[in-house]
Amino acid sequence: MEVLNRIHSSADVKKLSPEELEMLAVELRVFLLNSVAKTGGHLASNLGAVELSLALHRVYDTSKDRLIFDVGHQSYVHKIITGRRERFDTLRQFGGISGFPKPVESDDDAFIAGHASNAISVAVGMAKARTLQHGDYNVVALLGDGALTGGLAYEGLAAAAASGEPMVIILNDNKMSIDPNVGGTARLLQDMRIRPGYIRFKRWYRDMMADAPELYQFSHRLKENIKGRVLPSNMFSAMGLNCLGPVDGHNIRELEAVLKLAKDYREPVLVHVITKKGKGVPFAEEHPEIYHGLGPFDPFTGEPEPVEAGFSDCFGETLCKLAEENDRLVGITAAMCLGTGMEHFASRFPDRFTDVGIAEGHATSMAAGMAKQGLIPVFAVYSSFLQRGFDMMIHDVSLLKLHVVFCIDRASLVGSDGETHHGIFDVSYLRTVPGMKIFAPASFSELRELLRKAVEEESGPVAIRYPRGGENTWSGLHPEREAVLQSGSDVTLVAYGTMIAEALKAAKQLETKGISAEVIKLSALDGKDFPETMKSLMKTGRLVCTEEVCAAGSLGTVLATAAAEQGIPLRARFLNLGEGIVVHGSRAELMRKYGIDAEAAVEATVALLGEQVPQQLPGTQV
Repeated sequence: MEVLNRIHSSADVKKLSPEELEMLAVELRVFLLNSVAKTGGHLASNLGAVELSLALHRVYDTSKDRLIFDVGHQSYVHKIITGRRERFDTLRQFGGISGFPKPVESDDDAFIAGHASNAISVAVGMAKARTLQHGDYNVVALLGDGALTGGLAYEGLAAAAASGEPMVIILNDNKMSIDPNVGGTARLLQDMRIRPGYIRFKRWYRDMMADAPELYQFSHRLKENIKGRVLPSNMFSAMGLNCLGPVDGHNIRELEAVLKLAKDYREPVLVHVITKKGKGVPFAEEHPEIYHGLGPFDPFTGEPEPVEAGFSDCFGETLCKLAEENDRLVGITAAMCLGTGMEHFASRFPDRFTDVGIAEGHATSMAAGMAKQGLIPVFAVYSSFLQRGFDMMIHDVSLLKLHVVFCIDRASLVGSDGETHHGIFDVSYLRTVPGMKIFAPASFSELRELLRKAVEEESGPVAIRYPRGGENTWSGLHPEREAVLQSGSDVTLVAYGTMIAEALKAAKQLETKGISAEVIKLSALDGKDFPETMKSLMKTGRLVCTEEVCAAGSLGTVLATAAAEQGIPLRARFLNLGEGIVVHGSRAELMRKYGIDAEAAVEATVALLGEQVPQQLPGTQV
């Protein structure tokens, strides 16, 4: 790593010769391959952005210039260049560096970036702040073409053009997000891939006319007028953006030239860059969707470490069986066909499958339209991504009581992707959607039963939330609304989903201390009618509710309120994730850190038993 060892900031990259830059690109790819093979992470997107990242650091100084990523999974080279190479073995590990830009890590990280399509809007805000505060820095938004499948990107584009603020929008076009890009925007970008030689001529002409700015401006306006009349326009130029490109995203000299030209414009400019996802590593080039994000793997063969079957796989298999029996069932996903386990459904029922791209709001409204006309849409989506469809869930689905089934994957701690991806807010926001049924299977067998129930027996909106990965030791079958798994007299332990395994484990530990715990498993989380739980609380007077969600709107508070309404004296401990801003790390590490594992439940119970159950209701204690 002869050149890489000398790189600690943008300033070091600017000192390199063309030959050293080419060598650095090779060394970075080797470093990325070996590092991500050990820690897991986003490989293909970063391999494709090596030269682009180097060119950006040749032109800009990210310690003061603002570089906003969209999405941040293409920021690894940026992190390496800006002083975090020595800590890269801690990538996505508990206590280590994040897999996404994170301002608390470095001043070079301008903004957090875990979800797609927001970078242009953020950049417009930063550019306006610069103008109002008379600042002296550049603003750059770097987004993948997959981000253009999200509607927020177009709101940002329109605002950027209208603002007139000097800023550069770089469109990294690799024809993919996570799954291959879909829709009209993908076709537009294909049509925009014109001759790169035009960029070199444009810069030469601008330099030549540098001593005659008035003549340049006149000729520029004349050229734009003629071009507008003679040549077909594209959407971006029609919005009022200056468009440069496409440019070869693996040619550092060409990239540097066009970025300098865009920077000199002092107005909103869009630079169209063509890259290849997985560049330089054959198996990542051939299968970029597999090597988008993955766990540890063999760096020589690309073979990933074995992963046990999870809830996503169970969902995909069950959905196919249901689709065989009911031709009204249709499947929808938002750029997450592989991640949600829908690849088999997409292959077997292509006419009944739709991937909308990164457009969860559109997916929800489209599902509403399908349901209104008699289909049964099943929308498979990650919990943290469904947040962007919340308004449509109320306005388009709930108000008409439409039968849309939301299958919510990653509804829990997701581990190494961290705070932008943990699915720990869905219980709170789903419970506010009128008429929404909410199921939380704790095992594969329960997921099968509840998915069939959601499709065949329900008539309104239904959500089924389940975690990433496997069953976490409990694999029983009790899909009814409430189930008493173990009788007890001293305390009521309540849990749902795979957290039931922790509750049962805690009950066993409490038994060794002479404490009798009643364990109640909830499978339905909607409403406030939990009769079995209320009976138990009348008996024990103590509640420990363990949840893998944020505190606001948690089931523990719902149960305590129901107990108060029924006049049940109660002491309670609510074990949850607090405000919900949870760092990255393994699930076990995070459960211990935030106090929601079996040991924490035991500690909470022992504390409760040290307190006398009150005769009146002073409220609950958290």
